[in-house]
Amino acid sequence: MSLALHLRVAGAGLIVLALAHVLFPRRFAWREELARLSLLNRQIFQVHVVFIALVLVFFGALSLVLADELLAGGALARGVLIGFVIFWSLRLLTQLFVYDRALWRGRAGPTLVHVAFTSFWAYLVAVYAMALRP
Repeated sequence: MSLALHLRVAGAGLIVLALAHVLFPRRFAWREELARLSLLNRQIFQVHVVFIALVLVFFGALSLVLADELLAGGALARGVLIGFVIFWSLRLLTQLFVYDRALWRGRAGPTLVHVAFTSFWAYLVAVYAMALRP
């Protein structure tokens, strides 16, 4: 599989993840959970979730639609790729060291989700890092 195709797969995966945000409120009982927050904190949370989904769409669209341009090696492409490597490396580290293991350890479903997301973040780091190679 070519690197351009890997960039497109990464982009499609990010867009799917962005679209999955529609399911999160029900899955994580956000209505009940957020009701306990002050109005300001509730609205900050809601706005951040929307903007996270938008960032995923934008990152995904860049990778999906402009894969060849990202591989062209210009200064802008390299800057975007470096930003992606930093961003997704930090997200991978967050998955490994910020989320408490008690959330998934010893439970098959949550463990599978943890492994899937850890693998996806690692895949993104690898793809974008490889795209930086001359």
